[in-house]
Amino acid sequence: MTTHYRPTAQYTSATAPGALPLLGHAPAFVRRPFDFVAGLAAHGDLVKVRLGPLDAYVVCHPDLVRRLLTEDRTYDKGGIIIDKVREAFGNGLATCPAADHRRQRRMLQPAFHRDRLPGYAAMMAEEIAGTTARWRDGDVIDVPAAMYRLTTAVTARCLFAAHERAGSLPVHECMNVVTRGVARRMMMPLPGADRIPTPGNRRFQRAQRGLKEITRRLIADYRAAGTDHQDLLSTLLSTRDEHGRGLSDGEIHDQVVTFLLAGMETTAATLSWTWTLLAANPAARDRLNAELDTVLDGRPARHEDLPALPLTSRIISETLRLYPPAWILSRTVAADTELGGHPLPAGTTVLYSPYLLHRRADLFPCPDRFDPDRWLTTARPAPGTYTPFGLGARRCIGDTFGTTEAALALATIAGRWTVTPTPRQPVRPQRSSSMSPRSFQATLTRRVR
Repeated sequence: MTTHYRPTAQYTSATAPGALPLLGHAPAFVRRPFDFVAGLAAHGDLVKVRLGPLDAYVVCHPDLVRRLLTEDRTYDKGGIIIDKVREAFGNGLATCPAADHRRQRRMLQPAFHRDRLPGYAAMMAEEIAGTTARWRDGDVIDVPAAMYRLTTAVTARCLFAAHERAGSLPVHECMNVVTRGVARRMMMPLPGADRIPTPGNRRFQRAQRGLKEITRRLIADYRAAGTDHQDLLSTLLSTRDEHGRGLSDGEIHDQVVTFLLAGMETTAATLSWTWTLLAANPAARDRLNAELDTVLDGRPARHEDLPALPLTSRIISETLRLYPPAWILSRTVAADTELGGHPLPAGTTVLYSPYLLHRRADLFPCPDRFDPDRWLTTARPAPGTYTPFGLGARRCIGDTFGTTEAALALATIAGRWTVTPTPRQPVRPQRSSSMSPRSFQATLTRRVR
């Protein structure tokens, strides 16, 4: 893929127009968050916004995003987005500050070593085949809900393989409530608002307690059994740092919840968007069908099939470009610094948006067009331009795990079914901490090869 922007030594800074008294840009961010954020690039490379009482800077240029993500001691995990996620999901690998990250990363790396992936992929393939085996020709499904059920089963199996009914654990309901609650807290960052005893806040707190209870029981069961089940929880229990210390039960809980969020919410969102994109682009769907018929001939996809499914992989990459699940993230400035020639004092909140970057026409020609073939060339995008999994030392540890899960699900389902969305209006993203589509239905038609 060719990148058309030219790095420059001169970066522009500006303040976003349209701020209201007291509220700043918060109303625009709440009402139309994606359009608001994507439009900021037109004002400068570093754009100041005001969200209620909070001033923040949105980084719009890929060079500056690269600096933001690779200088992780200067730009630490924190700020309006990460702080809210950390409150909900704990101090796991995705949310912990730099002071904790190196130890956590080293301890968790064995769980995601490439030698472990075939074993996880076998569990994924079995759950995907089993879940979709219950579908019938002509069924009408709620696509995001169905993909969420699918990724819940897959993620729970890879995390808790020893649990006989891992897929039936109530993590789906708890994670759904917590994720929606995080989104509300992100978009309305008013101090103390999350402690008001509203029905929504009470549901949020019950769901948090439910997740803690699920993980507490599972950790206790695994510790009592003392068996390596070749799953993620077994690895978390057995890993040790350079001093021989393991993770506490609280630390394991935070990592489990982090993996649940990444494996369930983000992969379900990616798959849901994929069906809308393929339905709107029948030529790409026909080419995908031809690839799957040649390689799979109607059977479920396996890990060893993936190298022979390049179009399947490109479709996942293009879906992640158009609809990156982690669409906006934040950092906090740890010490006085400058970015693009603009001074940033310690404590400043800095935001960046993969959605904004991926929709820039100077980085991705015809950025709103679904074009899997833009990934045909061997050249990689310049650092800071394509960031669905982050960059640098804090790049998502489970990126290959997630893309493998998505590719296996897409190949198995599309090889057997045509998923035809039947929305009354175009599918829109919902205002959430991940870029998930709003609920829409689709008809399943069994494919005849």
